[in-house]
Amino acid sequence: MHIPTLFFLVFFTVLSCKNPKPQPTATVIVHGGAGYINTELMTQEEEDGIRKAIEKSLQKSHQHLADGGTSVEAVQIAINILEDSPYFNAGKGSVFTSSGTNELDASIMNGQNGQAGAVAGLTNIKNPIDAAIAVMEHSPHVFMIGKGAEEFAVIHGLDTVPQTYFYNKDRYKEHIEGLSEDRSKFGTVGAVAIDHNGNIAAGTSTGGMNNKRFGRVGDVPVIGAGTYAENGVGGLSATGHGEYFIRNVATYDIAAQVKYGNTTLDEAGYNTLMKKLKSQGGDGGVIGLDSQGGVIIHCNTVAMPRGYISSKGEAVVMIDME
Repeated sequence: MHIPTLFFLVFFTVLSCKNPKPQPTATVIVHGGAGYINTELMTQEEEDGIRKAIEKSLQKSHQHLADGGTSVEAVQIAINILEDSPYFNAGKGSVFTSSGTNELDASIMNGQNGQAGAVAGLTNIKNPIDAAIAVMEHSPHVFMIGKGAEEFAVIHGLDTVPQTYFYNKDRYKEHIEGLSEDRSKFGTVGAVAIDHNGNIAAGTSTGGMNNKRFGRVGDVPVIGAGTYAENGVGGLSATGHGEYFIRNVATYDIAAQVKYGNTTLDEAGYNTLMKKLKSQGGDGGVIGLDSQGGVIIHCNTVAMPRGYISSKGEAVVMIDME
């Protein structure tokens, strides 16, 4: 081998070792819905239940990532735990429609390949996020609704439950008292995860708006409004007054600022949520992870139960927005 060639190879190797590509931190962030009920208005039982569910969601999903699991799997694990809790407006804790039934929505997006799945108007599927994932992984479609979505979920082995499963005396009281513009205006759960390969996924699940009518569907199952993920950009899950998030294509708007402009995900989230939506009267929040696993949290209501895994690998859980 000629000396110049050898020198070039050694020089190139040294440069490569001195400037390695940053490795993403496998991590997860979750939320339990933006709204107007802070810890001062909660019972101790409610606060403890919320904190424990979020902590469990974080620990289980993060452990799955540590064991080599994918970001989509971690999002599913995190949201399943929140859907199975009565303290959030999703799955078990879903609010009631004006007719006294429950209609559930969910969505998932895989940032590695741009694949997505969404469902709306489910009445008997225990974990709607599982149905959204089934749509993404086992169909050529993105969005299924109502009976057809339920039939598809059953074909793919998802758990079904009777409507009584969703009954919660506190939620039903809210339905009877017609608190559609107060205590239960918002809800929703969501999760964003990045795995050791740098693949990002985001998912969101909800029971919708309390006392909703006429088959109303909010932002949660709308890709680019309630959920968005793209490798190299970030992953996002939103919560709040869904109509505003749909009109502004909120989560995609945040991602687009990063992708096409010189903006961080955190700055973009602030621009969209705290400036654009807030100026229109759009209340809510958004959580996310950037391409390196950096956490973003923005909310313009008084509370949004949320949590993330710190750089020390510990679960950090918060409720009020200080």
